[in-house]
Amino acid sequence: MALDFTDDRKMSRQAMKAELLDAETELRLARAWRDYRDEQALHRLITAYMRLAISMAGKFRRYGAPMNDLIQEAGLGLMKAADKFDPERGVRFSTYAVWWIRASIQDYVMRNWSMVRTGSTSSQKTLFFNLRRVQAKFEREAMTRGESLDPHQLRELVSREVGVPLHDVEMMEGRLSGSDFSLNALQSSDDDGREWIDALEDDSQQAGEEVEQAHDMAQLRDWLIVAMNGLSERERFIVRERKLREEPRTLESLGEELGLSKERIRQVEAAAFQKMRKCLESQSKEVFHFLT
Repeated sequence: MALDFTDDRKMSRQAMKAELLDAETELRLARAWRDYRDEQALHRLITAYMRLAISMAGKFRRYGAPMNDLIQEAGLGLMKAADKFDPERGVRFSTYAVWWIRASIQDYVMRNWSMVRTGSTSSQKTLFFNLRRVQAKFEREAMTRGESLDPHQLRELVSREVGVPLHDVEMMEGRLSGSDFSLNALQSSDDDGREWIDALEDDSQQAGEEVEQAHDMAQLRDWLIVAMNGLSERERFIVRERKLREEPRTLESLGEELGLSKERIRQVEAAAFQKMRKCLESQSKEVFHFLT
């Protein structure tokens, strides 16, 4: 399936006109591609979510890459997501695709950034996209306290914040300080022009992601309700008191209330969880972490 984005503005207009898939249609298309390699189903799925890919590509324009190339890479990431997506896992395709789209774009930016084109490790990628933002945060905080940080202190703080070795911070800092592109350069020649660092991506959760997360959490709650309904009244009571209270009760307190030993309460709890696991396994393995 070829991707032809000769005009990013035209592609954006087309993407905005694409259909919005409901969960049932999306599931049917994903199964058709996975089970029968139905290219029409794949094309429809990709077309419906190109607006998501284009939106994410736009967030990386500040790195100097042509928008058309960024859209191309976002489209490739979207196709990889479609190829690896398992529709039986109970999450929306867009939630799954976000990771693949972002990874594809970031790999492209890294490959075409002259100062760091050899940077390919996970820590280097993390630093490339976060170093200046984290440095600026610590410098602002120090200034607020009336303090100043020497370069070594700043590197150590960044190392701990990002979770990468100190020598990786030093290496990436040197690469990013090259004259070919600086995140501290002004976006325009005006005196009040913003620095590129001011345009760094907001890492907070976006509205679209919040909607998808709310949908997935509602599905998980529905699965848990079904699993709970398969338990006896005593089993439901023990599970609620042990796992669903803000302050879980002890085995001893439940034993005293129900007239049972601590060991018997533990056995009933274990049996209840085994029943729930069997019920949930028939729907999605993704909910097991709620039981641990």
